[in-house]
Amino acid sequence: MEKTTTTQLTQQSQALGKKWHTPFVFLAIASIVMSATFAGWMAMLNNFVIEQAAFTGAEIGILQSLREIPGFLAFTAIFVLLVFTEQTFALISLCILSIGVAITGLFPSIYGLYATTVLMSIGFHYYETINTSLSLQWFNKEEAPGKLGKLMSIKSAASLTCYAFIWLGFSVFSASYQLMYLFFGLVGLVLTLWLAFVMPKFTVEHTQHKKIILRKRYGLYYFLTFLAGARRQIFVVFAGFLMVEKFGYSVQQITLLYMINHVINFFLAPKIGVWIAKVGERKALTLEYLGLITVFIGYALVESANIAAVLYVIDHLFFAMAIALKTYFQKIADPKDIASSAGVSFSINHIAAVVIPASFGLIWLYDKSLVFYAGAGFALISLVASQFVNTDISPNKNMDHTINKEINE
Repeated sequence: MEKTTTTQLTQQSQALGKKWHTPFVFLAIASIVMSATFAGWMAMLNNFVIEQAAFTGAEIGILQSLREIPGFLAFTAIFVLLVFTEQTFALISLCILSIGVAITGLFPSIYGLYATTVLMSIGFHYYETINTSLSLQWFNKEEAPGKLGKLMSIKSAASLTCYAFIWLGFSVFSASYQLMYLFFGLVGLVLTLWLAFVMPKFTVEHTQHKKIILRKRYGLYYFLTFLAGARRQIFVVFAGFLMVEKFGYSVQQITLLYMINHVINFFLAPKIGVWIAKVGERKALTLEYLGLITVFIGYALVESANIAAVLYVIDHLFFAMAIALKTYFQKIADPKDIASSAGVSFSINHIAAVVIPASFGLIWLYDKSLVFYAGAGFALISLVASQFVNTDISPNKNMDHTINKEINE
């Protein structure tokens, strides 16, 4: 069958009266599956493992480390693409994620939870890798920031809906963990099967390389991606922990902060995407890193619970500005490198996930503020590096400048 571009396929679908048969709708529904299943898994996790599996800090630490391993191994996605197309692989990943979440409540033991967590995480991290690749291939450079912002808004709406169902399930209907996990997993699985059997197979304009590629001219992108992963770990692991340990925030208060974050992202993420398209990636990244320096120093010095909450919300808001890093890569990359580079960059992003939680946990015992000063340091290095961002580089220039670490088909 002769291949057509995504734009042509979209036009053909619309001509047939199926305006929702578009790449954006596919990614929007897939994002709902990913966000709802993962948010449900995460929101109930701490209570579930303590109440029904008698977890201590040691077991939850091991579980979280196991959860990050598939992210570190995301580069292996390129080998799966030797067998499946990216769209098919995305659907398989969502099925694995949904099944992993659905059966979580059925194995309330230490090793059972380790196993279901790894299964869920494989689906989650592989989908996130392929999602990045497909987004940058299916959306052109002009529309990508805005549509990525809309997808982030949809993810926030899905997470908010998930939290509402959890509240209703436990507060009104006295549901069990087993039932709630099964509910979210099965809903995700049904939506994924709908995508598989109803949505058309979209093609891409450029056939992707089926090998691992590390290029010298992507070095700045790799570096900024690594630093982003390091900062993310400090926020995910230690910012919330600070709220509970230092200021005594309850589960309800932390959940409320999550909801505030998602409400803000729902409204602002699309606008942030449009703004990035207008001002350019360098200015957007500069503002993001200046803001993060301020936030991390604030964490180190804060003595007020209310100010800490404000910092937590602002910190999460800057996540939306990470769109600029993706669109920066889209503009400098050879279109055929996107699939391979998505896996490589996701692995680079997760290098810090292997090192920071344990090592910085020891620093935390000595002086909490040093952890956040380190975060400010990562943001400062990112700020300096971002000044070298140049989206005028032609994707076809200097193709011979590579770190020829390539694994051929």
